[in-house]
Amino acid sequence: MSEDDRPLAGRTILQIIPRLDTGGAERTTVDIAEALVKAGARALVATESGRLIPELQAKGGIWIPFPAATKNPLRILGNISRLESVMSREAVDLLHARSRAPAWTTLLAARRTKTPFVTTYHGSYSGSSAVKVLYNSVMARGDVVIANSHYTADLIRKMHPFASNTIRVIHRGTDMRQYSNAAVDPSRVQALRHAWNVPRDKRIILLAARLTGWKGQKYLIEATALLRERGIDDVVTILAGDAQGRTHYVGELEALIAERKLTDHVHLVGHCSDMPAAFLAASAVAVPSTEPEAFGRSAVEAQAMGTPVVVTELGAVPETVIDHPASARTGWRVPPADAQALADALYEALTLGASARESLADRAREHVETQFSLESMTHETLGVYRRLLGPENSAKTF
Repeated sequence: MSEDDRPLAGRTILQIIPRLDTGGAERTTVDIAEALVKAGARALVATESGRLIPELQAKGGIWIPFPAATKNPLRILGNISRLESVMSREAVDLLHARSRAPAWTTLLAARRTKTPFVTTYHGSYSGSSAVKVLYNSVMARGDVVIANSHYTADLIRKMHPFASNTIRVIHRGTDMRQYSNAAVDPSRVQALRHAWNVPRDKRIILLAARLTGWKGQKYLIEATALLRERGIDDVVTILAGDAQGRTHYVGELEALIAERKLTDHVHLVGHCSDMPAAFLAASAVAVPSTEPEAFGRSAVEAQAMGTPVVVTELGAVPETVIDHPASARTGWRVPPADAQALADALYEALTLGASARESLADRAREHVETQFSLESMTHETLGVYRRLLGPENSAKTF
Protein backbone atom coordinates (compact mmCIF):
# COMPACT_ATOMS: atom_id res chain seq x y z
CA MET A 1 0.00 0.00 0.00
CA SER A 2 1.40 3.41 -0.98
CA GLU A 3 1.37 6.60 1.12
CA ASP A 4 -1.40 7.94 -1.13
CA ASP A 5 -3.59 4.93 -0.40
CA ARG A 6 -3.47 5.21 3.39
CA PRO A 7 -6.40 7.66 3.70
CA LEU A 8 -8.57 4.96 2.09
CA ALA A 9 -7.47 2.08 4.32
CA GLY A 10 -10.41 0.89 6.37
CA ARG A 11 -12.87 3.11 4.52
CA THR A 12 -16.02 1.75 2.88
CA ILE A 13 -16.91 2.96 -0.60
CA LEU A 14 -20.23 1.99 -2.18
CA GLN A 15 -20.72 2.15 -5.95
CA ILE A 16 -24.24 1.79 -7.33
CA ILE A 17 -25.20 0.69 -10.83
CA PRO A 18 -28.38 -0.95 -12.25
CA ARG A 19 -26.75 -4.23 -13.30
CA LEU A 20 -23.22 -5.49 -13.52
CA ASP A 21 -23.25 -6.85 -17.06
CA THR A 22 -20.65 -6.25 -19.76
CA GLY A 23 -20.17 -2.59 -20.67
CA GLY A 24 -17.89 0.37 -20.07
CA ALA A 25 -19.60 1.57 -16.87
CA GLU A 26 -19.82 -1.96 -15.52
CA ARG A 27 -16.20 -2.77 -16.30
CA THR A 28 -15.09 0.47 -14.66
CA THR A 29 -17.08 -0.41 -11.54
CA VAL A 30 -15.18 -3.69 -11.16
CA ASP A 31 -11.83 -2.04 -11.90
CA ILE A 32 -12.37 0.62 -9.24
CA ALA A 33 -13.54 -2.00 -6.75
CA GLU A 34 -10.33 -3.96 -7.30
CA ALA A 35 -8.23 -0.80 -6.85
CA LEU A 36 -10.05 0.02 -3.62
CA VAL A 37 -9.39 -3.44 -2.21
CA LYS A 38 -5.69 -3.08 -3.05
CA ALA A 39 -5.74 0.27 -1.22
CA GLY A 40 -7.09 -1.43 1.90
CA ALA A 41 -10.67 -0.16 1.53
CA ARG A 42 -13.93 -2.10 1.48
CA ALA A 43 -15.47 -2.02 -1.99
CA LEU A 44 -19.24 -2.46 -2.05
CA VAL A 45 -21.31 -2.56 -5.26
CA ALA A 46 -25.09 -2.20 -4.95
CA THR A 47 -26.70 -3.71 -8.05
CA GLU A 48 -29.40 -6.16 -9.05
CA SER A 49 -27.15 -8.83 -10.57
CA GLY A 50 -25.04 -9.35 -13.70
CA ARG A 51 -22.45 -11.50 -15.39
CA LEU A 52 -19.55 -9.59 -13.78
CA ILE A 53 -20.62 -10.41 -10.20
CA PRO A 54 -18.29 -13.45 -9.93
CA GLU A 55 -15.33 -11.37 -11.15
CA LEU A 56 -16.18 -8.59 -8.70
CA GLN A 57 -16.22 -11.06 -5.83
CA ALA A 58 -13.02 -12.80 -6.99
CA LYS A 59 -11.26 -9.44 -6.84
CA GLY A 60 -12.40 -8.75 -3.29
CA GLY A 61 -15.44 -6.60 -4.00
CA ILE A 62 -18.67 -7.14 -2.10
CA TRP A 63 -21.99 -7.46 -3.93
CA ILE A 64 -24.96 -5.84 -2.20
CA PRO A 65 -28.14 -7.11 -3.91
CA PHE A 66 -30.18 -3.97 -4.50
CA PRO A 67 -33.08 -3.03 -6.86
CA ALA A 68 -30.95 -0.37 -8.56
CA ALA A 69 -32.37 -0.85 -12.05
CA THR A 70 -35.87 0.44 -11.30
CA LYS A 71 -36.98 3.63 -13.05
CA ASN A 72 -40.31 3.78 -11.25
CA PRO A 73 -40.35 7.11 -9.35
CA LEU A 74 -42.14 5.63 -6.35
CA ARG A 75 -39.68 2.75 -6.12
CA ILE A 76 -36.75 5.14 -6.51
CA LEU A 77 -38.05 7.08 -3.51
CA GLY A 78 -38.67 3.85 -1.64
CA ASN A 79 -35.08 2.85 -2.25
CA ILE A 80 -33.80 5.82 -0.23
CA SER A 81 -34.52 4.28 3.15
CA ARG A 82 -33.34 0.91 1.87
CA LEU A 83 -30.01 2.43 0.80
CA GLU A 84 -29.69 4.33 4.08
CA SER A 85 -30.10 1.04 5.92
CA VAL A 86 -27.26 -0.46 3.86
CA MET A 87 -25.13 2.61 4.55
CA SER A 88 -25.73 2.37 8.28
CA ARG A 89 -25.17 -1.38 8.44
CA GLU A 90 -21.98 -1.27 6.37
CA ALA A 91 -20.68 2.08 7.71
CA VAL A 92 -20.42 3.55 4.21
CA ASP A 93 -18.08 6.55 3.94
CA LEU A 94 -18.67 7.59 0.32
CA LEU A 95 -21.24 6.92 -2.42
CA HIS A 96 -20.53 6.73 -6.14
CA ALA A 97 -23.43 6.53 -8.63
CA ARG A 98 -22.91 5.41 -12.23
CA SER A 99 -26.44 5.63 -13.69
CA ARG A 100 -29.33 8.09 -13.53
CA ALA A 101 -32.15 6.18 -11.86
CA PRO A 102 -30.12 4.88 -8.91
CA ALA A 103 -28.31 8.22 -8.76
CA TRP A 104 -31.54 9.92 -7.63
CA THR A 105 -31.84 7.46 -4.76
CA THR A 106 -28.16 7.92 -3.93
CA LEU A 107 -28.25 11.72 -4.11
CA LEU A 108 -31.15 11.97 -1.68
CA ALA A 109 -29.63 9.40 0.69
CA ALA A 110 -26.28 11.20 0.55
CA ARG A 111 -27.80 14.59 1.33
CA ARG A 112 -29.86 13.21 4.22
CA THR A 113 -26.86 11.48 5.76
CA LYS A 114 -24.26 14.12 4.78
CA THR A 115 -22.22 11.49 2.95
CA PRO A 116 -19.81 12.49 0.14
CA PHE A 117 -21.37 11.76 -3.24
CA VAL A 118 -19.61 11.16 -6.57
CA THR A 119 -21.17 10.63 -9.99
CA THR A 120 -19.66 9.46 -13.25
CA TYR A 121 -21.09 10.53 -16.59
CA HIS A 122 -20.62 7.36 -18.64
CA GLY A 123 -22.94 8.40 -21.48
CA SER A 124 -23.97 11.44 -23.50
CA TYR A 125 -27.51 11.48 -22.17
CA SER A 126 -30.04 12.78 -24.68
CA GLY A 127 -33.23 14.72 -24.08
CA SER A 128 -34.37 18.26 -24.75
CA SER A 129 -37.59 18.47 -22.71
CA ALA A 130 -37.45 20.18 -19.33
CA VAL A 131 -38.46 16.96 -17.57
CA LYS A 132 -35.74 14.92 -19.30
CA VAL A 133 -33.08 17.54 -18.62
CA LEU A 134 -34.07 17.55 -14.95
CA TYR A 135 -33.94 13.74 -14.83
CA ASN A 136 -30.49 13.71 -16.45
CA SER A 137 -29.23 16.48 -14.17
CA VAL A 138 -28.79 14.10 -11.25
CA MET A 139 -25.53 12.94 -12.83
CA ALA A 140 -24.23 16.50 -12.53
CA ARG A 141 -25.15 16.86 -8.86
CA GLY A 142 -22.26 14.99 -7.30
CA ASP A 143 -19.75 16.69 -5.01
CA VAL A 144 -17.41 15.67 -7.80
CA VAL A 145 -18.74 14.88 -11.29
CA ILE A 146 -16.41 12.58 -13.21
CA ALA A 147 -16.62 12.94 -17.00
CA ASN A 148 -15.13 10.07 -18.99
CA SER A 149 -13.99 12.38 -21.82
CA HIS A 150 -13.56 16.05 -22.70
CA TYR A 151 -16.54 15.69 -25.00
CA THR A 152 -18.66 14.55 -22.06
CA ALA A 153 -17.33 17.37 -19.87
CA ASP A 154 -18.30 19.96 -22.48
CA LEU A 155 -21.75 18.39 -22.73
CA ILE A 156 -22.23 18.63 -18.95
CA ARG A 157 -21.18 22.29 -18.95
CA LYS A 158 -23.65 23.04 -21.73
CA MET A 159 -26.61 21.16 -20.24
CA HIS A 160 -25.91 21.75 -16.54
CA PRO A 161 -23.84 24.93 -16.07
CA PHE A 162 -24.22 24.75 -12.30
CA ALA A 163 -21.82 21.78 -12.30
CA SER A 164 -18.97 23.52 -14.13
CA ASN A 165 -16.75 23.80 -11.05
CA THR A 166 -17.17 20.20 -9.92
CA ILE A 167 -16.27 18.39 -13.18
CA ARG A 168 -13.17 16.23 -13.34
CA VAL A 169 -12.19 14.51 -16.62
CA ILE A 170 -10.93 10.96 -16.01
CA HIS A 171 -10.71 8.87 -19.16
CA ARG A 172 -11.82 5.26 -19.10
CA GLY A 173 -8.80 3.07 -18.39
CA THR A 174 -7.67 -0.06 -20.22
CA ASP A 175 -5.71 -2.85 -18.56
CA MET A 176 -2.57 -2.97 -20.70
CA ARG A 177 -1.56 -6.28 -19.13
CA GLN A 178 -4.71 -7.90 -20.49
CA TYR A 179 -4.69 -6.00 -23.78
CA SER A 180 -1.26 -6.95 -25.05
CA ASN A 181 -0.17 -9.39 -27.72
CA ALA A 182 2.00 -11.30 -25.27
CA ALA A 183 -0.98 -11.94 -22.98
CA VAL A 184 -3.08 -13.67 -25.66
CA ASP A 185 -2.30 -17.29 -26.42
CA PRO A 186 -2.66 -18.04 -30.16
CA SER A 187 -5.16 -20.77 -29.31
CA ARG A 188 -7.62 -18.10 -28.16
CA VAL A 189 -7.43 -16.40 -31.56
CA GLN A 190 -7.87 -19.71 -33.35
CA ALA A 191 -10.87 -20.56 -31.18
CA LEU A 192 -12.58 -17.32 -32.16
CA ARG A 193 -11.83 -17.75 -35.86
CA HIS A 194 -13.31 -21.24 -35.68
CA ALA A 195 -16.40 -20.05 -33.77
CA TRP A 196 -16.89 -17.25 -36.29
CA ASN A 197 -16.41 -19.62 -39.26
CA VAL A 198 -13.59 -17.58 -40.76
CA PRO A 199 -11.41 -19.55 -43.23
CA ARG A 200 -7.66 -19.59 -42.61
CA ASP A 201 -6.91 -17.54 -45.72
CA LYS A 202 -9.28 -14.69 -44.79
CA ARG A 203 -8.59 -11.51 -42.84
CA ILE A 204 -11.06 -10.01 -40.38
CA ILE A 205 -12.63 -6.57 -40.14
CA LEU A 206 -14.21 -6.32 -36.70
CA LEU A 207 -17.02 -4.17 -35.33
CA ALA A 208 -17.58 -4.97 -31.65
CA ALA A 209 -20.79 -3.28 -30.51
CA ARG A 210 -24.34 -4.16 -29.58
CA LEU A 211 -26.63 -4.44 -32.58
CA THR A 212 -28.38 -1.10 -32.76
CA GLY A 213 -28.68 1.32 -35.66
CA TRP A 214 -26.46 4.13 -34.40
CA LYS A 215 -23.48 1.80 -33.98
CA GLY A 216 -23.14 1.89 -37.77
CA GLN A 217 -23.33 -1.78 -38.76
CA LYS A 218 -25.14 -0.93 -42.01
CA TYR A 219 -22.40 1.45 -43.09
CA LEU A 220 -19.76 -1.19 -42.45
CA ILE A 221 -21.71 -3.68 -44.53
CA GLU A 222 -21.83 -1.15 -47.38
CA ALA A 223 -18.11 -0.45 -46.92
CA THR A 224 -17.39 -4.17 -47.15
CA ALA A 225 -19.16 -4.29 -50.50
CA LEU A 226 -17.11 -1.29 -51.69
CA LEU A 227 -13.87 -2.95 -50.59
CA ARG A 228 -14.74 -6.03 -52.62
CA GLU A 229 -15.29 -3.83 -55.64
CA ARG A 230 -11.73 -2.50 -55.14
CA GLY A 231 -10.28 -6.01 -55.05
CA ILE A 232 -10.15 -6.60 -51.31
CA ASP A 233 -11.92 -9.95 -51.42
CA ASP A 234 -9.97 -11.80 -48.71
CA VAL A 235 -11.79 -10.25 -45.73
CA VAL A 236 -14.67 -11.35 -43.53
CA THR A 237 -16.48 -8.63 -41.63
CA ILE A 238 -17.46 -9.70 -38.11
CA LEU A 239 -20.33 -7.92 -36.37
CA ALA A 240 -19.85 -8.98 -32.75
CA GLY A 241 -22.51 -7.86 -30.29
CA ASP A 242 -25.75 -8.71 -28.56
CA ALA A 243 -29.01 -7.95 -30.36
CA GLN A 244 -30.66 -7.23 -26.97
CA GLY A 245 -34.05 -8.09 -28.42
CA ARG A 246 -33.77 -5.95 -31.56
CA THR A 247 -34.95 -8.71 -33.87
CA HIS A 248 -36.28 -6.23 -36.43
CA TYR A 249 -32.87 -4.58 -36.76
CA VAL A 250 -31.18 -7.96 -37.07
CA GLY A 251 -33.58 -8.74 -39.90
CA GLU A 252 -32.63 -5.48 -41.61
CA LEU A 253 -28.93 -6.33 -41.35
CA GLU A 254 -29.48 -9.82 -42.74
CA ALA A 255 -31.52 -8.42 -45.63
CA LEU A 256 -28.79 -5.88 -46.47
CA ILE A 257 -26.11 -8.58 -46.33
CA ALA A 258 -28.13 -10.72 -48.74
CA GLU A 259 -28.86 -7.75 -51.01
CA ARG A 260 -25.14 -6.92 -51.28
CA LYS A 261 -24.33 -10.61 -51.87
CA LEU A 262 -22.15 -10.73 -48.76
CA THR A 263 -23.57 -13.81 -47.04
CA ASP A 264 -20.13 -15.43 -46.97
CA HIS A 265 -18.36 -12.19 -46.13
CA VAL A 266 -20.30 -10.64 -43.22
CA HIS A 267 -21.09 -12.67 -40.11
CA LEU A 268 -23.29 -11.76 -37.14
CA VAL A 269 -21.68 -13.68 -34.29
CA GLY A 270 -23.38 -12.41 -31.12
CA HIS A 271 -21.61 -11.41 -27.92
CA CYS A 272 -17.85 -11.94 -27.70
CA SER A 273 -16.39 -12.45 -24.21
CA ASP A 274 -12.72 -12.52 -25.26
CA MET A 275 -12.10 -9.06 -26.65
CA PRO A 276 -8.28 -9.09 -26.45
CA ALA A 277 -8.24 -12.16 -28.71
CA ALA A 278 -10.89 -10.60 -30.95
CA PHE A 279 -8.88 -7.45 -31.52
CA LEU A 280 -5.73 -9.48 -32.10
CA ALA A 281 -7.57 -11.67 -34.62
CA ALA A 282 -8.68 -8.61 -36.57
CA SER A 283 -6.68 -7.00 -39.37
CA ALA A 284 -8.72 -3.81 -38.90
CA VAL A 285 -11.28 -2.56 -36.40
CA ALA A 286 -14.14 -0.22 -37.30
CA VAL A 287 -16.02 2.07 -34.93
CA PRO A 288 -18.50 3.66 -37.39
CA SER A 289 -20.98 5.16 -34.90
CA THR A 290 -23.49 7.62 -36.34
CA GLU A 291 -24.33 9.26 -33.00
CA PRO A 292 -21.87 10.70 -30.45
CA GLU A 293 -20.33 8.28 -27.99
CA ALA A 294 -19.12 9.41 -24.58
CA PHE A 295 -15.91 7.41 -24.86
CA GLY A 296 -14.07 5.21 -27.37
CA ARG A 297 -13.46 1.98 -25.49
CA SER A 298 -13.16 -0.27 -28.56
CA ALA A 299 -10.84 2.17 -30.27
CA VAL A 300 -8.53 2.29 -27.25
CA GLU A 301 -8.48 -1.48 -26.79
CA ALA A 302 -7.81 -2.09 -30.48
CA GLN A 303 -4.89 0.34 -30.41
CA ALA A 304 -3.53 -1.38 -27.31
CA MET A 305 -3.45 -4.60 -29.34
CA GLY A 306 -1.75 -2.83 -32.25
CA THR A 307 -4.68 -3.32 -34.62
CA PRO A 308 -5.44 -0.52 -37.13
CA VAL A 309 -8.65 1.26 -36.20
CA VAL A 310 -11.03 3.48 -38.17
CA VAL A 311 -13.45 5.68 -36.21
CA THR A 312 -16.01 8.33 -37.06
CA GLU A 313 -15.29 11.97 -36.31
CA LEU A 314 -18.05 12.24 -33.77
CA GLY A 315 -18.36 12.53 -29.99
CA ALA A 316 -15.50 11.44 -27.74
CA VAL A 317 -14.07 8.64 -29.90
CA PRO A 318 -11.80 10.99 -31.91
CA GLU A 319 -10.12 11.97 -28.62
CA THR A 320 -8.66 8.47 -28.52
CA VAL A 321 -7.19 8.34 -32.04
CA ILE A 322 -4.44 10.45 -33.64
CA ASP A 323 -5.04 10.91 -37.37
CA HIS A 324 -2.81 13.86 -38.29
CA PRO A 325 -0.01 14.19 -39.11
CA ALA A 326 0.42 10.85 -40.84
CA SER A 327 3.80 10.39 -39.16
CA ALA A 328 2.06 10.36 -35.75
CA ARG A 329 -1.05 8.46 -36.84
CA THR A 330 -2.47 5.79 -34.55
CA GLY A 331 -5.67 5.29 -36.60
CA TRP A 332 -8.06 6.94 -39.04
CA ARG A 333 -10.97 9.34 -38.50
CA VAL A 334 -13.76 9.57 -41.08
CA PRO A 335 -17.08 11.44 -41.35
CA PRO A 336 -20.07 9.62 -39.85
CA ALA A 337 -22.65 7.87 -42.05
CA ASP A 338 -20.23 7.81 -45.01
CA ALA A 339 -19.68 4.28 -46.29
CA GLN A 340 -17.27 5.45 -49.00
CA ALA A 341 -15.00 7.30 -46.56
CA LEU A 342 -15.11 4.30 -44.23
CA ALA A 343 -14.17 1.96 -47.09
CA ASP A 344 -11.33 4.26 -48.19
CA ALA A 345 -9.80 4.33 -44.71
CA LEU A 346 -10.19 0.58 -44.27
CA TYR A 347 -8.56 0.05 -47.68
CA GLU A 348 -5.57 2.13 -46.55
CA ALA A 349 -5.34 0.20 -43.28
CA LEU A 350 -5.60 -3.19 -44.98
CA THR A 351 -2.97 -2.39 -47.61
CA LEU A 352 -0.26 -1.15 -45.22
CA GLY A 353 3.12 -2.74 -45.72
CA ALA A 354 4.62 -4.76 -42.88
CA SER A 355 6.94 -2.00 -41.65
CA ALA A 356 4.25 0.68 -41.80
CA ARG A 357 1.81 -1.54 -39.94
CA GLU A 358 4.39 -2.31 -37.26
CA SER A 359 5.19 1.38 -36.81
CA LEU A 360 1.48 2.22 -36.55
CA ALA A 361 1.03 -0.49 -33.92
CA ASP A 362 3.96 0.79 -31.86
CA ARG A 363 2.64 4.37 -31.94
CA ALA A 364 -0.87 3.27 -31.06
CA ARG A 365 0.27 1.18 -28.10
CA GLU A 366 2.44 3.99 -26.75
CA HIS A 367 -0.41 6.47 -27.21
CA VAL A 368 -2.96 4.53 -25.19
CA GLU A 369 -0.44 3.49 -22.54
CA THR A 370 0.26 7.17 -21.94
CA GLN A 371 -3.30 8.50 -22.09
CA PHE A 372 -5.76 5.71 -21.29
CA SER A 373 -4.21 3.21 -18.89
CA LEU A 374 -6.12 1.47 -16.12
CA GLU A 375 -3.52 2.61 -13.62
CA SER A 376 -4.09 6.25 -14.51
CA MET A 377 -7.88 5.93 -14.23
CA THR A 378 -7.82 4.15 -10.87
CA HIS A 379 -5.18 6.48 -9.44
CA GLU A 380 -7.16 9.57 -10.40
CA THR A 381 -10.49 8.16 -9.21
CA LEU A 382 -9.11 7.08 -5.86
CA GLY A 383 -7.58 10.54 -5.64
CA VAL A 384 -11.10 11.99 -5.88
CA TYR A 385 -12.21 9.71 -3.04
CA ARG A 386 -9.23 10.67 -0.87
CA ARG A 387 -9.89 14.37 -1.25
CA LEU A 388 -13.55 14.04 -0.46
CA LEU A 389 -12.74 11.97 2.61
CA GLY A 390 -9.98 14.31 3.73
CA PRO A 391 -10.21 17.00 6.43
CA GLU A 392 -11.87 19.51 4.09
CA ASN A 393 -14.52 16.90 3.09
CA SER A 394 -15.35 18.85 -0.06
CA ALA A 395 -14.50 18.96 -3.75
CA LYS A 396 -13.40 22.61 -3.66
CA THR A 397 -9.79 21.63 -4.37
CA PHE A 398 -10.89 20.74 -7.91
